[in-house]
Amino acid sequence: MQQDALISAPEPARLKRVARVLIDSSVPHLDRLFDYEVPASMMDDVAVGVRVKVPFGAQQLAGFVIELHDDYTPTMKLRPLSKLVSNKVVLHPQVFRAAELVASRYAGTVWDVVRLAVPTRAAKVEKEELATILPILPSAPNQLEHYEQGAQVLQDWADGEVHRTVATWVPNFYESWPGFLSDAARPVLERGGRVLMIVPDARDLNRLCAHLDLAFGAQSYARLHADDGPTPRYRNFLQAIGGHVQVVVGTRSAALCHVPGLELIIVWQDADQSHREQRAPYQHSREVALLRSAHENISVLLAAPSRSVEAQRLVATGWATELKLPRDALRSHTARVVATTNDFELERDPVLARARIPSLAWREASAALETGPVLVQVARTGFMPALACQDCRTLARCSVCQGPLHLAGGHAAVSCKWCGEQFRSYRCANCGSARIRAVSIGAERTAEELGLAFSRVPVVSSTGAKPIDEIPPKPALVVATPGVEPTVEGGYAAVLLLDADKMLAHDSLRNAEETLSRWFNAASLASNNGVVVLTGNPSVAGAALVRWDPAGFAERELIERREIGLPPAVRSAIISGLGAERMIATLEPSIRNLLHVHGPSILDGPPIEHRYVLFFSYADGQMVTEALRAQRARMSAGKEPVVNIAVDPDQVL
Repeated sequence: MQQDALISAPEPARLKRVARVLIDSSVPHLDRLFDYEVPASMMDDVAVGVRVKVPFGAQQLAGFVIELHDDYTPTMKLRPLSKLVSNKVVLHPQVFRAAELVASRYAGTVWDVVRLAVPTRAAKVEKEELATILPILPSAPNQLEHYEQGAQVLQDWADGEVHRTVATWVPNFYESWPGFLSDAARPVLERGGRVLMIVPDARDLNRLCAHLDLAFGAQSYARLHADDGPTPRYRNFLQAIGGHVQVVVGTRSAALCHVPGLELIIVWQDADQSHREQRAPYQHSREVALLRSAHENISVLLAAPSRSVEAQRLVATGWATELKLPRDALRSHTARVVATTNDFELERDPVLARARIPSLAWREASAALETGPVLVQVARTGFMPALACQDCRTLARCSVCQGPLHLAGGHAAVSCKWCGEQFRSYRCANCGSARIRAVSIGAERTAEELGLAFSRVPVVSSTGAKPIDEIPPKPALVVATPGVEPTVEGGYAAVLLLDADKMLAHDSLRNAEETLSRWFNAASLASNNGVVVLTGNPSVAGAALVRWDPAGFAERELIERREIGLPPAVRSAIISGLGAERMIATLEPSIRNLLHVHGPSILDGPPIEHRYVLFFSYADGQMVTEALRAQRARMSAGKEPVVNIAVDPDQVL
């Protein structure tokens, strides 16, 4: 008996092949690879990057094979793979490694990143024969040659060298912005390389695709966008990862697409909030592109009519080259920008700063409408519920319940928002005036007012709810909210930027930067002999628009934020949720010493949730995010309260 007791347990048998699988789970403590035996029936078909089904507890979960090991001795008995969903390799090692880098940077799980990189399978598409279509490259001058450093950048890309660049695109210079992107891609495409272009939203994607159809030929590129439907999206995805096209275009989820022989990633309008993923781990297209550039040695171009502070930081640190047009060429190709609050105009019209549509704007609009359309950008859409007296500015209140009064439409009666009481002949309780006004007027109200003032031309309203993509090049007033301004061939004769003070009044760290970006986007729609009128009080952002100097504004913002230790001069994270307080309290002292912790602030409950804002240096960034990631995994394993982590969010204050 004693001798039998000394006999050790038999070692697990060596297995012919073992697959390490990333399973479909966003649970933090399951964010790792799991080992499964490859059964004999799947031995010839299972490969790295294929979809499989695996047993996990009592469930059958989807997953991807990440590694294969032959002649492997496990430490425990392994369960076999349940099903080979497809033998098509869709998750390539480069993309998995990029997903690991993104998950590490944003303190998220790898699966949450991978599920965005690989679209849903459409089985019938895998049976199709996909044709290889090469772009038809025009032999025309390249507009980037006229930008400072442009010739050198183009030569480097033509020679296959890595060059990272930040460009300020100038409107009315040769072509539209899609033409600028296609020109940037040409030296890479001419040598047989491949290019990935990422734009903020469907409007920009449609416009880019329309240009590529003409410039490179229809179907010469793969388009990746969720709204196209699962079957077309998966077909285009297979075209991209199979190397059947040289150009791949898409929105933020395309940033992680595998493109064989990828040499250049172009990100258009990186300051646009649409580049931020709305689901955990909330990664940004720009940062994904930069991670891939560093890891895979790929060139990057960040281009926009404005300049994000993050892009300016890349230039300031020497990580990226700046492409900009010389000042003399800039002035000859951009519209004239005037502010209604310059000294001359204020002397002519002393109440100019308080007027929503000052006399200068009226004069420029009237003159411009003789030759072409006029764009009027307003801060927001719809009728605002709050009304006030036109004469004394006292808020309009219901005499029955003291609730706020509002107008349901342009010709509706004044009514109470609370009790519904209507006032056919309302008079101000303070001064007796019968005149009322909206406290803040949106696109639809502005369109009605301008329609009365300029009755001889049509008035068009473009809002988020009812966007208009393009209008004909004839006299018309176009009232639009930011982001949905229609394009017009030849550009607008004038662009009026109303509600400047209201747009700058929001209390957030990035508001001035985002507002200036919206202004530049609208101003870039004006023709080179048109005029842009900025209303409101003097501001730093307004001065940058008048000078057409987005880089100067971004540099100033970067310097100020560096002085006070705010992003993007430093990195940041927001910790929130029921377990936020415990996470902060249980961080290792060595990690806590790297952080500047602000909070907690109490979020609306019940239940009561806490919110902390953390600031830390770029040098300590990976150490901090990995610590946050590991701490959340430990809390998840212990079934502790949920914690949400948002790293480098757009808004921290």
